[in-house]
Order: sequence, then C-alpha cells, then structure tokens
Amino acid sequence: MDIFNNLWSIIKTIQFRDVVDILAIALIVFGVFKLIRDTRAVQLLKGLLLLLVLYILSTVFNLMMLATLLRAFFEASVVIITVIFQPEIRKALEQVGKNKNWKKYFKAFSKYNKSDEWEKAVRKSIVDSSDTAMIFSRSRTGALLVFEREVKLSDIAATGTIVDAETSVALFGNIFFNKAPLHDGASIIRDGKLYAAGCILPLTNNKNVDPNLGTRHRAALGISEQSDAVVLIVSEETGVISLAVGGVLTRDFTRETLKSKLNELLLDEVEEEENKYRMFRKGRKKE
Repeated sequence: MDIFNNLWSIIKTIQFRDVVDILAIALIVFGVFKLIRDTRAVQLLKGLLLLLVLYILSTVFNLMMLATLLRAFFEASVVIITVIFQPEIRKALEQVGKNKNWKKYFKAFSKYNKSDEWEKAVRKSIVDSSDTAMIFSRSRTGALLVFEREVKLSDIAATGTIVDAETSVALFGNIFFNKAPLHDGASIIRDGKLYAAGCILPLTNNKNVDPNLGTRHRAALGISEQSDAVVLIVSEETGVISLAVGGVLTRDFTRETLKSKLNELLLDEVEEEENKYRMFRKGRKKE
C-alpha cells in the first residue's frame, strides 16, 4: 500500500510541461534509432554501449586506470560522436530541412519576393530546356541540367565555370556539344539563368539503383538526394529524357510532358490539359 501511495504522490507532482518534455525526448530517441537502424551506425552504437558497461564495471571493481581512461573518453564523447556519426547527423538534418510542411511554408513566404522578371526567366528556361532535350534526344547528345530551387548549390557551381547567362537552345547546344570542354559536367540553372557549366555532381550512394544506369544518371540522383534540385537528364546512349527529384528517377518524357512537369515542379503550376484530365478522372470515380 505504501508503494502505491508513494507512486501516487510522485504522479501528482508531474506537470504538463514534464509530459511534453518526456514525449519530446522519446520522439528524438525514436527518430535516432529509426535513422540508424539499417546503417553501420548501429554497430558503432553497440560499441559505445559496450564501453559504457565496461566503464561501470571498472568503477564498481575499482580499476582506476581503466576507469580514468574511459571517463576521459566519455567527457569528449560529444565531439567523438559528432565525428563518428557525421553522415547520419547530416542525413537527419537534411531530412528535417526537406520536410514537405516546412517547404510549403517557406515557399508560400518566398512567393512575395518573386518578381515578374523572375517568373518570365524561369518560364523561358523551361521552354529552352524542353526544346533542347527534344533535340538532344534525337541526336543522342548527353546532357545534365540542374534546376536550383530553395537549396542553393554554390559549392557545386564552384567546381565548374560560372556563366551567368540567359538560357537558349543555341547556348545549351554549344555547351553540350561532344567536343566542347564543358560537355561532360552538369549545368546549373539558377533563377531561370544558366549560372554555371561543367560542374561535378556527387554520385548516389543508393545500392538499389539500376546497374544499367550510367554515371550521368547516378550523378543526377546523387544531387537530387542531397538537395531539392530538379535534374534533367538526356541519355547519350538511348536518347531517353529523364527527371531526378528527391532521389527518384522518372523516365521517358516527351517535350510536352517534360515542360508540364517542370512547370509543376519549378512554378507550382500544372498545365491546363493535365488539370482537365484529373478532373475528368475524379468525375468518373464519383460515378
């Protein structure tokens, strides 16, 4: 009976902020375990837990030298854990930053800062890219165009040559001509302008990627995984037009479907024909 009384007296002292505090910690711990569950970090975590048990045992059995050494290790554990789990921490922060709810809020806020000139330039870049992709598809010319969105890619642009010019089919043709010095790299389009060319992109770490995909497609997937960029790829071997967004590759675009998708992704617009088709399908489902 005393146990229940003591337990009840403890429960009565718990306030609403304590419940919120506990739930927040529980969610963080759950998120960490979910993040590292299928990665090499699990083995590292097991190693840290083993060292913690060893430290407790060394303290209990008065093993002074071992206890002192492990204590020094755990005192510097914040820095050590940051170094060891750097890839996982970076991935977690990227996932938070790429959260769709946050992105919707910032997009809505940033729309007030977008001028008519910006929209006109983006529309022109979409039309020029779609026309170029169609021409390259027929001539089997490889191309890699990266459309910046909220995440800026200045570090990637620094690996290439800054161009900062208005887009055009002729300009894309000169850059991706197979004997041109910049044709092997990616071109970055920022605010509707060709910002940089000949840039080196990080390759995807996804082990489940189709082994038939070449370096160009793997680079497109890599940058789309690490940012919110929209990446346009034209295959040199097959002429297939593809888009990489969020680590997902979508293939077999035509000029019109590509233009429609780019409008949707870059300007949050859906072509009128596509809207009509969706409304038609919704009406059929209701029937």
